[in-house]
Amino acid sequence: MAQLTTLTDEAMLDRLQHAAFDYFLQNTNPRNGLVADTSRPGSPVSIAVVGFALASYPAAVERGWLDRRSAVQHCLAALSFLRDCDQSGRPEATGYKGFYYHFLDRESGARVWSSELSMIDTALLIAGVLAASMYFTAATEHEAELRELADVLYRRIDWRWAQGGGDTIRQGWKPECSFLHYGWEGYSEAILLYALAMGSPTHPITTACYKSWTATYQWENLYNNDYLYAGPLFVHQFSHAWIDFRGIRDRFMREVRSDYFQNSRRAVAIQREYVQRNPHELAGYDERCWGLSACDGPTDEQPGVHNAPRRLFGYAARGVPYGPDDGTLSAPAVLASLPFAPDIVLESIRHMIDRYPDILTDDRLASSFNPSVVNGRGEPWVSAGHYGLDQGIVCMMIENHRTEGVWQLMRNCAYLRNGLHRAGFRGGWLPSGNHLDKESP
Repeated sequence: MAQLTTLTDEAMLDRLQHAAFDYFLQNTNPRNGLVADTSRPGSPVSIAVVGFALASYPAAVERGWLDRRSAVQHCLAALSFLRDCDQSGRPEATGYKGFYYHFLDRESGARVWSSELSMIDTALLIAGVLAASMYFTAATEHEAELRELADVLYRRIDWRWAQGGGDTIRQGWKPECSFLHYGWEGYSEAILLYALAMGSPTHPITTACYKSWTATYQWENLYNNDYLYAGPLFVHQFSHAWIDFRGIRDRFMREVRSDYFQNSRRAVAIQREYVQRNPHELAGYDERCWGLSACDGPTDEQPGVHNAPRRLFGYAARGVPYGPDDGTLSAPAVLASLPFAPDIVLESIRHMIDRYPDILTDDRLASSFNPSVVNGRGEPWVSAGHYGLDQGIVCMMIENHRTEGVWQLMRNCAYLRNGLHRAGFRGGWLPSGNHLDKESP
């Protein structure tokens, strides 16, 4: 097989995307459709990763990586489980009020790690559910069942309850202590959460809730770039995996004469400027080697780590320019920036793979690497195994770059369109006028 970086751009992307998608086939429980958070032994299920898998099946069918019947069966297994799971909210349940605990047992689907009922991870899950329902539209018994299940799962989520009596949606809830004592503040991946919550025909939040959240935004000028601040790259990507933000603007973006897509392009520029300045003088940083995001990382307690320059953070949301920054970079976060800056991203990915070949295993990118932390042989630290979130965002963003595939599906989802309208989005591909779509997609 040819070396990956010697291929044309299209051939290289095809192999990277195919390998990313295969993570789901290799790490899914076929009995319930649940997908492991990581490929490491004993990993629990991440409900967000299930959402990424559901949204990736259409691309796999279109590209011939999975036949349509098998893809439908994977989706039905997951959606049937989610419909029938324990929604009592007990410590050993799967969810409550239509939401789901962040991490679940791979076999039983019960809550593990005392994890929180996660509003954002439920939103990522349900966005994948809706994407699958928008693709599998054939007049067959199984595809009709899939669409019906998707509708049931979306409509039963009590988004208003998730405000916990506050002005914004809370980040989580636990049966032991009720709502966590913080909501969403500042720009984040939660824009998808708010759009879905506002589009609900059964339990929608109000426009005031969305305005309360955007009122916490932080508009900054960094390296001569005016942009809506968020340090980690994933914030500038996750909602964009489903929503095409090109040319559509809410009130905030109209006032600053930008849009969220342009903002993500500026985030790439800011990341590259930061690594070129390299304020902490960390190894490996340059304009083709960047990518500070939420990812795995080395820890201070890890054996076999030499010359660690400072505190190491393990799994953390690294960000620019205010940190944290311990020299750990995420190649998947760079590749997931493909729709925003394709030429820059392609050049950077080729450079990173050539310079640090151990970050690639069977065409699949490791979560992260750290050139400032080396082993006894002088080799940079590389994250073990693979993370489902990394593979999911890579698969979806490559597809959006190549065909706009996921974006096109979600443009047709009335629930999402309604939510965007209610949040004040106008222009671009959104239908003109103030009317709302029918309740069902």
